[in-house]
Amino acid sequence: MIKKEFPEEGELVVGTVGKVQNFGAFITLDEYPGKEGFIHIAEIATGWVKRIRNHIKEKQKVVCKVLNVDAAKDHIDLSLKRVNEHQKRDKIQEWKNRQKATRLLDRVAKQLGKTSDQCYKEFGNELIKKYGTLYSAFEEAAYDIDVLKKDGFKGDWLKSFEEIAKANITIPFVDIKGYLTVTSWESDGINHIKNILMKAEESEFEDVEIKIRYVGAPQYIIKVKAPDYKIAEEEMKKAVEKIKEHMKKHNGDCEFHRKQEE
Repeated sequence: MIKKEFPEEGELVVGTVGKVQNFGAFITLDEYPGKEGFIHIAEIATGWVKRIRNHIKEKQKVVCKVLNVDAAKDHIDLSLKRVNEHQKRDKIQEWKNRQKATRLLDRVAKQLGKTSDQCYKEFGNELIKKYGTLYSAFEEAAYDIDVLKKDGFKGDWLKSFEEIAKANITIPFVDIKGYLTVTSWESDGINHIKNILMKAEESEFEDVEIKIRYVGAPQYIIKVKAPDYKIAEEEMKKAVEKIKEHMKKHNGDCEFHRKQEE
């Protein structure tokens, strides 16, 4: 695996707090073996820091922003206060995913009777280049190995890669919802509504789930579960359009709302 020796300015890094002194703290960079950064007390927290150990403690895991890198002096300046909670959560999750992907590739290598370095050279580095991270490649394989094959990847390693991905990666799904106001002025309008709502729950994708439930006349809630937001929104749009077209043909109407109407 190709690794950088130093982080870049502006990069978010995961580190473990080492020695804490009155003027700042030293941080061992978990993603850069052998590298240590320093957080000056002015970069620990916003406002005046009376006691530094109220904000940071030895062995604590932290996410910092890289302010300056002096490779010649082997010095890295970090900031703790310039990282918000959202960035912290995302970075920690990214770091955990990277660690997990590394362990999974070690298992693939073991199955193939090769070293991890050999696997990186043969296909790992290309997977990272194509999908951004090794973990994303494992996600794609767990979802559908044909995605990798269509992207030009081939070889006996694909079988082991798929097997380990499916056994260890849970595909993330998103849920979105909206509300429908469905009306009909025909004598058997309720039957038309029931029939089209059932058909609207059908999707061409196996991994998409659409559910429409009665809330209170004439409102219904529509929920869509899909692998990502783009697919979820597209499937909801198609379901709503299907209902609208049907109701117009049967002297009715359908309106879509993001929030439940009072």
